[in-house]
Amino acid sequence: MSSQGELRVYKKEEIEERLKDLPQWHYEGNQLVREYATKGWKETVFLFNAIASLAEALWHHPDVEVGYKKLKVKLTTHEANGITDRDFKLAEEIEKIASLLLKR
Repeated sequence: MSSQGELRVYKKEEIEERLKDLPQWHYEGNQLVREYATKGWKETVFLFNAIASLAEALWHHPDVEVGYKKLKVKLTTHEANGITDRDFKLAEEIEKIASLLLKR
């Protein structure tokens, strides 16, 4: 039980259906996963900081792997042991900010 009530955990089929709206994300190992390519370290750090701020604001914290020209984000709701609306919400918000920051 969370402060927002019971968390609904999505089944694999439901996750795959919802990911149609997030085509660059995929379901892997009980996580929503997305890798971003960047121009270099400065852009990677800038994107990471933006994602960290979003995550803090939504009180939902991803696992992130940071490299020189890439950033990999992995979302799951740890307390529910699965994918919930929190994960999809954060993925959607990350996509919005990343599309602005990584303009090509």
